[in-house]
Amino acid sequence: MTEFHSKSGKPGERVLSVVVFSLLFSWMLAFPFEGQILYSLADYYRIEPHNMVFGAIAATFAGLLLCGFFIKTMKAARRMLLASLIFCFTASAVFLFPPSALWFPALVSSSFAAGGCVAAWGFYFRSGTPKNQRIKTAADGLACSNILMIFLNVAAVHLSPGWGLGCSMLALVAAFLFALRLPSDDVDSVCPYHEPSGKPAGIARPLAFLFLFIVVITINSGLMYQVQGPAFSQLKWLTSWYWAVPYIAALFVMRNLPRRVNRSYILYIGIAMIGFSFIFFRIMDRSAASYLVVDTLMLGACGVYDLFWWSILGEMLDFDRNAAKVLGIGLSANVFGVLLGGMIGNAITSAGLSNPNATMLALAVVCVTLALLPLLHQRLSALLKDHAYLAEFSEMPPREQGIPEHLAKTARLSERELQVASLLLQRKTYKMIAGELFISENTVKYYVKNLYAKLEIQNRSQLIDLALHGVGSNTVK
Repeated sequence: MTEFHSKSGKPGERVLSVVVFSLLFSWMLAFPFEGQILYSLADYYRIEPHNMVFGAIAATFAGLLLCGFFIKTMKAARRMLLASLIFCFTASAVFLFPPSALWFPALVSSSFAAGGCVAAWGFYFRSGTPKNQRIKTAADGLACSNILMIFLNVAAVHLSPGWGLGCSMLALVAAFLFALRLPSDDVDSVCPYHEPSGKPAGIARPLAFLFLFIVVITINSGLMYQVQGPAFSQLKWLTSWYWAVPYIAALFVMRNLPRRVNRSYILYIGIAMIGFSFIFFRIMDRSAASYLVVDTLMLGACGVYDLFWWSILGEMLDFDRNAAKVLGIGLSANVFGVLLGGMIGNAITSAGLSNPNATMLALAVVCVTLALLPLLHQRLSALLKDHAYLAEFSEMPPREQGIPEHLAKTARLSERELQVASLLLQRKTYKMIAGELFISENTVKYYVKNLYAKLEIQNRSQLIDLALHGVGSNTVK
């Protein structure tokens, strides 16, 4: 089996890539992407921000989605990073002056460049961090950028929009200086990952399903920006700094969970948190205590899910030569969901509709998400055998990779069915199992069908859960 490994994975490159990403992303979060700097500037000059906000989000989506079509090597990615940082700094300088015809094109073009910049960073995400450790790099980058964003927000809200903008521009300067130290050699010009059959592993379908899932669940993020956020606008002293605290806390918890903890349960908890966030938003008042409850639930869930798909995309980078394309397409789903949810929320607010409309829509999205999550897990587990939930099994000694003896006896598994189960748990394909047991693939399928029926499970991921925890379920986890 030939895998698509980076030849680097050096701690120094990992730290450097995280620093560059954090500085750039903090500018994005604080300014063009629904940032407090942009809203503070609009409030200071008494202008309507919605057209600028939605234009910037749409441009970010386009930059993420299209970057992979023209950035295909690490050298090109480094050039993209450096050029985008310079351009974003220059475009930001336009906002140091009173509103003019330059504001909107500067915001939209810099957002497009920033989206492409984040996608191009995928090459360094892959080369700087070894396989199965990218969940930590993603958590570090997201947490650090949000911590920096809090300081930029506080400067914009409590000092002046100019102070916040100026500090964000300094972050871009620092990102540029650190980006100069990033390697430019094409460490990724090797063959992509191949399945045991020798055919390249296809990620189009899993990536498309992940894209759909991200779009659906992040509709609620867009609703949050346009419905929940404005409802607590009188609490600027609190919202300016607390907004991202639950998000950062969730990232910290998820990053440091023991390998044997089943993260799939936490994903369901995250969905419940989103639903309760909108329910409490509906029934509670607009006090500081209510804000703490609503924001903690919503942003805590956002932290859980952002790290989930960032880490999934990080592992998917090993299945395609073009890291910018994979990361860009995946993250563009997040931005598209926010854009869609924001537009719906803005329409609800503009039409003067009551909060129950937004709450009912959010709960409907939660229900759809609940239906999609098991299907997503099933498709991803077949591709990413070493990621989070499945990695704990791959680290077990071979002698432990089997069905617990008491369950095997209870289910009355035959010796051949136990052999097939053991090979399935080792991530063997039907063809490989047939070869090892000297039987046909159709016979393997027959044994697998009987095995699943006796254990009352439906797929390999449930078989792994059974081997790990000794419990079965009729529900995909």
